[in-house]
Amino acid sequence: MQSPSRNLSIAQVLICGAAIVTLSMGIRHGFGLWLQPITQAQGWTRETFAFAIAIQNLSWGVFGIFAGMLADRFGAFRVIAGGAVLYALGLVGMALSPSGLLFTLTAGVLIGAAQAGTTYAVIYGVIGRNIPAEKRSWAMGVAAAAGSFGQFLMVPVEGFLISGLGWKEALLVLSAAVLLIAPLAFGLRETSFGPGQAPPREQTILQALKEAFKYPSFQLLMAGYFVCGFQVVFIGVHMPSYLRDKGLSPQVASYALALIGLFNVFGTYAAGALGQRLAKKNILAFIYFARSVVIIVFLLAPLTPASVYIFASLMGLLWLSTVPPTNAVVAQIFGIQHLSMLSGFIFFSHQIGSFMGVWLGGYLYDRTGSYDIVWYIAIGLGVLAALVNLPVREAAIQRPVGGRLPQGA
Repeated sequence: MQSPSRNLSIAQVLICGAAIVTLSMGIRHGFGLWLQPITQAQGWTRETFAFAIAIQNLSWGVFGIFAGMLADRFGAFRVIAGGAVLYALGLVGMALSPSGLLFTLTAGVLIGAAQAGTTYAVIYGVIGRNIPAEKRSWAMGVAAAAGSFGQFLMVPVEGFLISGLGWKEALLVLSAAVLLIAPLAFGLRETSFGPGQAPPREQTILQALKEAFKYPSFQLLMAGYFVCGFQVVFIGVHMPSYLRDKGLSPQVASYALALIGLFNVFGTYAAGALGQRLAKKNILAFIYFARSVVIIVFLLAPLTPASVYIFASLMGLLWLSTVPPTNAVVAQIFGIQHLSMLSGFIFFSHQIGSFMGVWLGGYLYDRTGSYDIVWYIAIGLGVLAALVNLPVREAAIQRPVGGRLPQGA
């Protein structure tokens, strides 16, 4: 299969891509810190806030498909720069929304669309086009580790801004900071997407989609990624409130989220590096099963700051470590020509899971006064995801000359 000529250095791709993901994901991971300040100030229920963040995840997934298509066709630079502007506008709207509906449209739809253009699917498309296959899984691990470092860096900063400036002012400061993504996007401009140029393609978009959705391994990867989204977004958004309900201070939650980010720097990097040597499906199965075990132990152990920090550290090792092997398998099976788009579809499944995790957390809490049922669901889904990843076939799909679908694919 042909691929666009590589025109960016590995260092340039990783530095710019990692910085973009650090800002975009770092800000996003701290949204749980705003749940209680906003709901208390506005007189809203937790379900109102949770529903907006659930819509954000769903919007991210829907727009991620189209962001991937645009990035594959016109290059990542334009998509990332546009996403930075939308992100800033969404944060301003999140701060100034007077009603739950407007909050859902800004914090939900607008920021979700912004994240679609500034996170993994688009960045991984650049990595796939510019970094050789023998280093691709490792490079994806580096980019995912940057997102985790962003969480470690930004969550305490966001907590400090909220306590020092107030929740509205903190959001306005972040809206200015996120615009730094736009100049960083210049570092990911690819000459193969210049005026009058287009990378060579062996398949149309429809051919690529038909091939992927008829391929069982693609469906299994989507199923596993649904579980990933359910678990991490439920924990990321609702754990601060869960801990406060149990009598722990808000600082414990901030430190816990930061520890998740810190340890996931190592977890995602390790997953990417191991993906160069081990079967990626086995790495994914281990991650999902280990998450369930860690949650079970956390719920059974006495709840103290120390147990929270241990849970956060262990969960951090597993947090976004599914991202490099999942996307590397997609590239390995289908190639890189439509990688951003196919990663977008895989991620859409992740975001449906995210929607369910964050919304169900708020819904069941408001009706039962507890998060227990959602914790149990997260455990069961983790075991299921481990099982569905085991049959995944990682070998490159065989196509006849011209890239059209093989019979029975």
